[in-house]
Amino acid sequence: METIIVGAGGHGKVVLDILRAGGKYKPVGFIDADPRLANTRVGDLPVFGAIHLLGRLKTQHKIKAAIIAIGDNRARAGYVSNLVDLGLDLVNAVHPAASVSASARLGKNVVVAAGAVICTEAIIEDLSIINTSAVVDHECEVGRASHICPGALLAGRVRIGSGCLIGMGAKVIQCLSVGDETTVGAGAVVLKDLPARVTAVGVPARVIRNTNLTAA
Repeated sequence: METIIVGAGGHGKVVLDILRAGGKYKPVGFIDADPRLANTRVGDLPVFGAIHLLGRLKTQHKIKAAIIAIGDNRARAGYVSNLVDLGLDLVNAVHPAASVSASARLGKNVVVAAGAVICTEAIIEDLSIINTSAVVDHECEVGRASHICPGALLAGRVRIGSGCLIGMGAKVIQCLSVGDETTVGAGAVVLKDLPARVTAVGVPARVIRNTNLTAA
């Protein structure tokens, strides 16, 4: 199936590699908002230009599917309506070297990189990234447009909200929850629930920034 990749940066290159390794989808090129990338090539594929060109490209290249390959959670979520309005299917990129349980449930536009493990009855919602060698253990839930970074570990029954970033090598112990749009710093160890829209770092993880608070 002819597929367009939205985002020609580093994560876009990773997604291209995953799609090629999987063999299910045929990448035909990239769309990217950076005008400096227009009419260049990434991974031997053309970067056509910005999103406004996609309607014409869809017909020219018989594009039926798309995947948004942007690391920033909000930016990734921001492209969905453009693609859906054009009637494109949002597809997943799951590396053949990843381990995904048959009982796990993946939404749309989910990226699962090499070495990642998604265990039994885990739920990965739309637009999420389970990056290189990350582990999502049994019955975890990863919310929409979240990013579980390389080497991060979620123990069983962890609940990650929408728009979260769980940094490289971070660990969340079993049965805890992390609120929407919260960031857990690289290498942090989460030993208690974290609320929404905070940044937590360290061992054990402590909140150093709370965007819910407003100045008096």
